[in-house]
Amino acid sequence: MDVLTFGETMIALRADRPLALNPNISATVAGAESNVAIALARLGHSVQWAGRVGDDAGGELIRRTLRAESVGQDHATTDPRRQTGILIFEQRLPDVARVGYYRQNSAGSALSSDDLAPALAGNPHIVHITGITSALGDSAADAVLRAASAAQEQGATVTFDVNYRSKLWSREEASSTLSALVPYVDVVIGSPDELDLLIPGQPVTAAESASAVFSLGVREVVLKLGAGGATLHSRHGTTHSPARPVTAVDSVGAGDAFTAGYISGLLTGLPAEERLYLANTLGAFAVSSKGDWEGLPTQSELSLLDAGNGTVLR
Repeated sequence: MDVLTFGETMIALRADRPLALNPNISATVAGAESNVAIALARLGHSVQWAGRVGDDAGGELIRRTLRAESVGQDHATTDPRRQTGILIFEQRLPDVARVGYYRQNSAGSALSSDDLAPALAGNPHIVHITGITSALGDSAADAVLRAASAAQEQGATVTFDVNYRSKLWSREEASSTLSALVPYVDVVIGSPDELDLLIPGQPVTAAESASAVFSLGVREVVLKLGAGGATLHSRHGTTHSPARPVTAVDSVGAGDAFTAGYISGLLTGLPAEERLYLANTLGAFAVSSKGDWEGLPTQSELSLLDAGNGTVLR
């Protein structure tokens, strides 16, 4: 197994205008961790996703989608007592959406460390965690902490996308939980305004925060800067890579795509600048099409961004 990731994947309902205006709605699936898993699988990596879904149509949609994308589910669980969570996107402007979560007491929120132990026994090279899973409840937060600790003991690389969601918890709550993960993490990925969650009450700049987490054992801090590209801080110095120029259609899922690109670069041993370039490339694909993961590339499609506008491949 190249990568193990876990968390909550939900039914994603996309409305082309506010619900109150009787919109057209399409259904798919979404979740930060499964978005990363799909992106990595499309690039040819062996990926397992662990989590819980309900014994319902939404759970079956998630299972079928991940199977179709070659994402392993050997350690996914169908919960007969809880329903699959729902996520609703309401489009307000061409690239501005309002998101509503309906996940309280959902199957995915009941994730526990017992769900992850068998998956970790497969000795993945990389274990990818996010702050979203930790926000789902005490059981899920404990599962993330135990998984990161076990992965470190096994010698796996632990990548951590902070992924702060203000609708799930306050910054104070997030900081209390997420800062406890830092000693077990090798690579931190996040936006500059998320890093202070990991070092509460201390640094104020991204560079200072990076230095602080290095002292706790983190090897790399990768900053997602959107249209500004990305910057890598490590003990060896700082590397910056500009964003790939594209026309943005939908920014949802861009951060997950970026993260998957960076993880792929780690797996294939790319140097720092090339890892960032690959991460920015996947992020560019994500913002160039609608949906969280639908427009992500396969390995053979990565060069499509170099084709000129209006190119038709025949």
